[in-house]
Amino acid sequence: MFKDLDPILHSQLRLAVMSILISVKEAEFTFLKEKTNSTAGNLSVQIQKLKEAGYIDVTKQFKDNYPQTICKITKQGIKAFEIYVTSLQSYLGTG
Repeated sequence: MFKDLDPILHSQLRLAVMSILISVKEAEFTFLKEKTNSTAGNLSVQIQKLKEAGYIDVTKQFKDNYPQTICKITKQGIKAFEIYVTSLQSYLGTG
C-alpha cells in the first residue's frame, strides 16, 4: 500500500530547499537561491510555507548593513523529510 506524500514537501522547490538544509543544517537565502536556481520571490514564498509548517526556522538579521536571512531545518522538519523519503521509497519499491 502506498503511503501519502506530504503535500508541503511534494513541491519541487520546497523539497530542494529541505534537501539542502538537511545536509548543511542552515543556509543563507542567497545560497539557497543560487543552489535552487529560483527567483527571490518564489523562494521567499516557499520558505514561508516551510516556516508555517514548522519545518524550518527563519532568522532575519543584518550583516555589514545588508539584510540577511538564515534558514535552519527544525527537528520537525528533519522528521517530516525522513518520513517523506521513506514514503517515496515505498513507491519505488526500495523501502
